[in-house]
Amino acid sequence: MPVKMIASDIDGTLLQNGATEISPLLFEQVRALKARGIAFCAASGRQHGSLRKLFAPVADDIWYICENGGICFAPGGIAGKTPVKREVALALSHQILDIPHFEVLISGAETSYLIPKHQDYLDHIRYFVGNHVTIIPSPEAIEEDILKVSAYCPDGALQYQEDWRRRWGSEVQIALGGSLWLDCGVASKREGILTVCKAAGIDPGDVMAFGDNHNDLPMLGAVGQPYLMEGAPAELKPLPYPRTDRPETVIARILEES
Repeated sequence: MPVKMIASDIDGTLLQNGATEISPLLFEQVRALKARGIAFCAASGRQHGSLRKLFAPVADDIWYICENGGICFAPGGIAGKTPVKREVALALSHQILDIPHFEVLISGAETSYLIPKHQDYLDHIRYFVGNHVTIIPSPEAIEEDILKVSAYCPDGALQYQEDWRRRWGSEVQIALGGSLWLDCGVASKREGILTVCKAAGIDPGDVMAFGDNHNDLPMLGAVGQPYLMEGAPAELKPLPYPRTDRPETVIARILEES
């Protein structure tokens, strides 16, 4: 089966064991893929600016699925976006703010809107995640489309997922973004990869994708060659996907065969 695009999740997939920088090997592979006519797409819950920083050496050469599919970028600009209904986004934001130990992150196209309760949370988003941050007094101060609303749950997000799905599942998709985040948006990485494929003129069956967590499953289910990471949660291991320790290992084989 031909491969015309390779899409990869970031946290837990390309960035493992606390890593904060993409392997230089991947940048070499992205350049080699491009020379062979194979596109590369970064697929993440992160914002566009954060991803461009991570992929700085090849930032202008790749596609981006950002905010879990809420907005997608082609090398030349926006490929598509799917905002949350404003009234739903505001209600979600206030629910998060009303839970004392939760923090809210509200995603615009190029910034994360925060109403931080603690300085260490602000520092984490600004310096560790690398997002562009805008501090606001209330969710109502946001004037642009809201693409995603996320709850930072320092005591673990999984325990809240089902309750949030019961309450909000008719309005948004609730996905785990790692162990500490509940991501609430209309789109998923499935919509993201389909948007990117349509814009690139690529059949999803000709896409290879890598992911490690629950919010990657919609993307893995939409492509022809899905891979689950060896470090995926135990409950995902029974899924009938081939597994790998690193995307770079599989990409090296693709390059050898192309």
